[in-house]
Amino acid sequence: MQGNATAWKRAIRSLPLVVAGLMTLAGCISVEAPDKPIVIELNINIRQEVIYRLAEDAGNTIEENADIF
Repeated sequence: MQGNATAWKRAIRSLPLVVAGLMTLAGCISVEAPDKPIVIELNINIRQEVIYRLAEDAGNTIEENADIF
């Protein structure tokens, strides 16, 4: 049992050294925003999908109302 208590005492004594070591490492890490804005280019052709849907709807309308045309 006494060996376990000695280990705890050693751990508690070394705690300030560990904290001091972590504090010195904290100064080494820096996060900075980039100078230029982040640009995300999305080349999406939405027009093709809209034309396809309109063509399908127009085809259905013509079939349903064949006597008009």
